[in-house]
Amino acid sequence: MDQDSQRQVIVTDIRMPFWSMVAFMVKWVIASIPAFLILGMLWVLLMAVFKMLGRMGGWHHF
Repeated sequence: MDQDSQRQVIVTDIRMPFWSMVAFMVKWVIASIPAFLILGMLWVLLMAVFKMLGRMGGWHHF
């Protein structure tokens, strides 16, 4: 794309009905649930590894 053919756009206002925005936000929350579940499982796995290292004596507290 040529420098002369590029255009900049600045969004100053979005008009959206209230209930459409509510529905959008509810869908957004529902879509985030799998991400939080994956992060929670990774956190539990990480804590289990640290606990195991602590019991084996490989993790020293200073």
